[in-house]
Amino acid sequence: MNVLVFGSVDYWAVFLAAVAASALGAVWYRILAKPWMAATGMTDEMMKGDAGGTRSPLPFVLAFVADLVIALALYGVVWHVGGGHFAAKSGVIAGVLCWLGFIIPTMAVNGAFARRRPVLLGIDGGYWLLALAAMGAVIGAMGPA
Repeated sequence: MNVLVFGSVDYWAVFLAAVAASALGAVWYRILAKPWMAATGMTDEMMKGDAGGTRSPLPFVLAFVADLVIALALYGVVWHVGGGHFAAKSGVIAGVLCWLGFIIPTMAVNGAFARRRPVLLGIDGGYWLLALAAMGAVIGAMGPA
C-alpha cells in the first residue's frame, strides 16, 4: 500500500508553490486593496495599527506559513489522486477541486453568518481560486513524473 510519508515530499516544490501563492496575493490585494478595505470596513489608519506607523509584518508571516501548510496538504492530494504521478494539469485540477469543495463553501458559510458583504467573498474567494490553481500547477510540474 502506497502512503505519503514526509520523506517522499518534494519540499522545494512545496516551498515554491507557497512563494507563488504569496506573490499572487501581493499582486491581487494590491490591485483590489481599496474594494477589499471598503468591504471589510478597514481604513488605512486601522491597517497601520495603534502606533500609526508601518503595518505589522505578522499577518504576512502568518499568511506565508499558512501557504506552506496548504501547499503541503495540496501536495498530498495531488500525490494520492494521481497515484504518485504528477503533472501541471492534474495539480491545477486538484487545486480547483479543493477550492470548490472546501474553500469557497466554507468562506460562503462564514461570510453569511458574519453578514459580510458578498464582494468580500468575490475578492477573497477569487484569490484562493487562483492561489490553489497556481500552487497545484507548481506542485504538479515539479513533482515526480
